[in-house]
Amino acid sequence: MVAPGLATAASLAAARAAMVIGATTLELDAAAEAAIIALGGKPNFKLEEGYHHTVCASVNDDVVHGIPSARRLGAGDIVSIDSGAIIEGWNGDAAFSYVIADATRPELVAERQKLSDVTEQSLWHGIARLHTARHLNEVGEAIEDYVESQGTYGILTDYVGHGIGRSMHEAPPVFNYRVRQKGPDVKPGLVVAIEPMVVLGSIDTYTRDDDWTVATSDGKAAAHWEHSIAVHKDGIWVLTAEDGGAAGLAQFGIVPVPIP
Repeated sequence: MVAPGLATAASLAAARAAMVIGATTLELDAAAEAAIIALGGKPNFKLEEGYHHTVCASVNDDVVHGIPSARRLGAGDIVSIDSGAIIEGWNGDAAFSYVIADATRPELVAERQKLSDVTEQSLWHGIARLHTARHLNEVGEAIEDYVESQGTYGILTDYVGHGIGRSMHEAPPVFNYRVRQKGPDVKPGLVVAIEPMVVLGSIDTYTRDDDWTVATSDGKAAAHWEHSIAVHKDGIWVLTAEDGGAAGLAQFGIVPVPIP
């Protein structure tokens, strides 16, 4: 699963590079697709019934599953890009959020940047817990503890992470919050996509008329970060990070180990 993970990472890097004021989310989609194809992969999102794009592009109060369109990005927008690749039958899945600069609204940008930073760091806290966890649902505890420590934010409960392998979405579910059940054992062979979705206001959402885009009911901004992570006999490896997660895990004293 290393190859599709790296293709997914490349697609997100391409989308980020294309993310400027005036760019359309369709242009970001095209850049991501080209990056996947260049590495010998195909976009796995297109294998989802009824979906015809490489990425999901969710802007401002859209949380996840936003459909790329001719919508042009503006200053101050917070944009979440979710992408995935498939190579030789194996899948990758990852996401990031980005806030476009706006010198005229520094408070808005700061608020949204902190939202993105909190969401990203909650992801890394979840990944770090996976490294030491006996049971998978410890990941959600770590995510919730971190988010709560940073202020008044909401963690979506209707949408969670998942296992990943031959299919993009597999069992088991990966919760971003505490649950009573312990969940499956964390042991070599487990590969999961951890993906906290955090909002500035209420966690209530609705699906827009396109039947895909999930938006906040109160119109407040959302952020989404995701990585696919493999557990193997020698440690963990973040498949959708070019460095295997070394930079993100350094703060925890964890060194990811390449898969033999």
